[in-house]
Amino acid sequence: MINITPSSAKAIKQKLSKRENKNAYLRLGVKGSGCSGMMYVIEFDDEMPREKDIAMMYDTGIQVVVDNKSIKYLDGMTLDYSNNLMKQGFEIKNPNEASRCGCGKSFEPKQ
Repeated sequence: MINITPSSAKAIKQKLSKRENKNAYLRLGVKGSGCSGMMYVIEFDDEMPREKDIAMMYDTGIQVVVDNKSIKYLDGMTLDYSNNLMKQGFEIKNPNEASRCGCGKSFEPKQ
């Protein structure tokens, strides 16, 4: 399960409302990259979810889709959103991280 804070739900809804495809959703995943080994992928997708994707519908009406290979790295994470003078954007709090690189772009998963 992926947790979504109220501030991230508001930001997701706002961004989805600007898309032409009203069936668009938030796609989360990981890919091998960066100095720590893995990098988060956060994107809005208009295509139908793939056959092995895991789709989660929230009571806010938001659909989040994760590919089946990424879910083991993302299960239990919290997606938050900050909008202040220091930072604007999504922030991931993931209990599956062993460490993060200094720039915060990539992470090393727990074994």
